[in-house]
Amino acid sequence: MILIDAQDLQASRPNRPLFKDLSLTLRDGDRIGVVGLNGCGKSTLLRMLSGEREPEAGVVRRGRGARIGALGQLPVLARGTVRSVVCDGLDAQEWQGEAMLHRLGMAGVLDAATDELSGGQKKRVALAALLAREWDALILDEPTNHLDLDAIAYLEEWLAGFGGGLILVTHDRHVLDRVTNKVLEIDRGTGYIHVPQHRTAGSGYAAYLAARIEREAQAVAAEQTRKNLARHELAWLRRGAPARSTKPKARVDSAKALIARGPEASAREGDIALSLGSTRLGSRGIELQRVGFSWPETSDGTDRGSRLVLEGVNHMFEPGDRVGIVGPNGVGKSTLLDLIARRLAPSHGSVDIGATVKIGYYDQLGRELNLSQRVREAVAGDKGEPSIADVKLMRQFWFDGDTQLAPISTLSGGERRRLQLLLTLIEQPNVLLLDEPTNDLDLDTLRALEEFLDDWPGIVVVVSHDRVFLDRTVTEVLAIDGHGRAAVTPGGVAGWLAQRATQPTAVAPTTPSLHRPTPSAAPKSVSKKSPSTLRRQLGLADRELAQAIADRDRLQTQLSADGADHQALMRLSSELLESQTQVDTSEERWLALADQAESLGMDI
Repeated sequence: MILIDAQDLQASRPNRPLFKDLSLTLRDGDRIGVVGLNGCGKSTLLRMLSGEREPEAGVVRRGRGARIGALGQLPVLARGTVRSVVCDGLDAQEWQGEAMLHRLGMAGVLDAATDELSGGQKKRVALAALLAREWDALILDEPTNHLDLDAIAYLEEWLAGFGGGLILVTHDRHVLDRVTNKVLEIDRGTGYIHVPQHRTAGSGYAAYLAARIEREAQAVAAEQTRKNLARHELAWLRRGAPARSTKPKARVDSAKALIARGPEASAREGDIALSLGSTRLGSRGIELQRVGFSWPETSDGTDRGSRLVLEGVNHMFEPGDRVGIVGPNGVGKSTLLDLIARRLAPSHGSVDIGATVKIGYYDQLGRELNLSQRVREAVAGDKGEPSIADVKLMRQFWFDGDTQLAPISTLSGGERRRLQLLLTLIEQPNVLLLDEPTNDLDLDTLRALEEFLDDWPGIVVVVSHDRVFLDRTVTEVLAIDGHGRAAVTPGGVAGWLAQRATQPTAVAPTTPSLHRPTPSAAPKSVSKKSPSTLRRQLGLADRELAQAIADRDRLQTQLSADGADHQALMRLSSELLESQTQVDTSEERWLALADQAESLGMDI
């Protein structure tokens, strides 16, 4: 079934075309990742496909009756509480909305007003509202931004199990590789669809990488052919007017056009120049000694948060260190960076910074950019007008002449982040604090940033939920456990995730799963049980599972019957969440036992 059919779309922004003659068809089962350089029009395309924006040319048709849900890059929420915005209209399935909020790290703000949320929180609430409902197709713009590693892993599983059509913009390469089976690449205004040649040939992301390499190689070969033909035609033209007069004028015109045409312009000139130098860093870096932090009381006397954020954190950051800070959302990762950067003072303990340390902070929300300024004005700073060196630097960061003159308000999210990166590195720091650096940056810039950090001599401290970026850039992981403590975890990100998987809270969270767990996800016991013991335990697990399902169904029926009693609804929703958790736990226990029984050849 065709869900969305877009033909010959065209879009531009002031003084700059984005794409033209771009066509795309989305069918059931299609999982299309959209990639391209920052500012190429990815978000614009998604707004056209969702109906939020009309194309300048072309047409978008949607399947009759098709339910199409969309998540924008900067979603706008209705006024109300988080719970009401997500759960209204779900009726008896309201528990699914609350469960999704739990999964996406929003359990602590269910009764908060939506106009009090941060941008990242708004994005998670909008995503929860979307995933809690039924859709035939989903259009998602950067859905992994502001999610922690647990939530991203859950989102991957959810999308892998989604049966409808999917169009996705993300720069998370792990998600692209896992979820997509096609990739739409927007390159210099043209769209290219990449599909694996065989069902077993890998993901759409892998097909895109292979096709891009092949296209670039073909472009090199085509340019060499053009040069050879041009050389031949140039020699023919130079034979003189008498010889040329015997030839058709069309050939003369063709020869001149061939010589004048030149190679196709590059999407970007050269490689991004991140190496702007750094201030010399001595032997002493940054030392945290029993650092703790709690939010103080606000001016109106209310307690902003009585719980301790960090407690007793000890760590030494030395020259050459590459440290990743991981943990669920809300445990204090960005707070720790703010303490290191001295934006916050510790409640107790000390942050000792070496005399030669110069910190560059590329924070999650980005530097304060004046959206009415032009790019060249932001880079020039107090100088008023950019120097020749500033102009060269902007070009090295892929801000060409037109973009240098553009108001920052017209830049895409990724272009603003690249400008923020430039403004951070131009100060030549020797300690880099990177808070979610991969948000909105395109794949080429991410790879360049990774290569830059390989040889950069200073200290790098990264908060990120991008597993590929962390694997590529950090050598040790400092994990914050949610109780204020932080400790180095052996094995890097993979070691931390494996450790999380063995914890009861990671396997059976306090919120219900919205997908039936698969046998491969069930915990397996390594202990040897006799067939009689297994048979007895299977019987007990079977009765326990049946009872849990019966309790859940009873609560769902009661929830439907008490639809007018608000207090009863609150109580029953909470009980239903606990009941669904018990179903999931019982089901996983039964699956684990059944797996062991099958390995012994027992009939189940």
